[in-house]
Amino acid sequence: RIGILNIMPLGEQYELNLLNPLGLSVLQIEPVWLKLKSHAYKTWQEGHLDSLYSTYEHTTKDNPLDGLIVTGAPVEHLDFEDVRYWEEIVDLIKDARQTCPSTLGLCWGAMALAYMSGIPKLMFKQKLFGVFELQNLALSHPIMGALDDKFVCPQSRIAGVPNSDMDKAYDRGELNLLAFGEKSGYTIFETTDQRQIMHLGHPEYNSGRLAHE
Repeated sequence: RIGILNIMPLGEQYELNLLNPLGLSVLQIEPVWLKLKSHAYKTWQEGHLDSLYSTYEHTTKDNPLDGLIVTGAPVEHLDFEDVRYWEEIVDLIKDARQTCPSTLGLCWGAMALAYMSGIPKLMFKQKLFGVFELQNLALSHPIMGALDDKFVCPQSRIAGVPNSDMDKAYDRGELNLLAFGEKSGYTIFETTDQRQIMHLGHPEYNSGRLAHE
């Protein structure tokens, strides 16, 4: 049971971007679509949210999740504390840290996880958009070991994390650094207990999603 906290704009159109790669797993995966009580979902199709999505509390009351994905959101320009649903996100992620084996943050979701680990957000002067090369920094890692020394990944964001803060967190033994790009900076990293992995890019994107944006 993989919980998917989908806070992307036009979120129903984004669902297949996650379902397609999840469907490649050798394990039988049950996607559990999660919604926030404090988010308005203004760009979503009417009725879709209520028919498919449940709150985190309702979903995990009697049956904990085996994994959690927190998607991106179009709020990178805001301070985290100014995001309407920030407090609910924090409570959800903290609970998942204790009850769920692994949490994956994508794009803004990764920035949120990093911020909760003490890494500030860095705003860019120009949006980072397109497909960029990354250097694999952890070839023996159980996930990164499946990737080449260098690989490419879609990026679509106006913020990231400061490389200097990432280096300091690594030196303090707080983060494992997994992938770095000359233009995108540190893009994939995790907490040292491996319960939270953060990917600032969009590995789930297909060419159609990039073209749409």
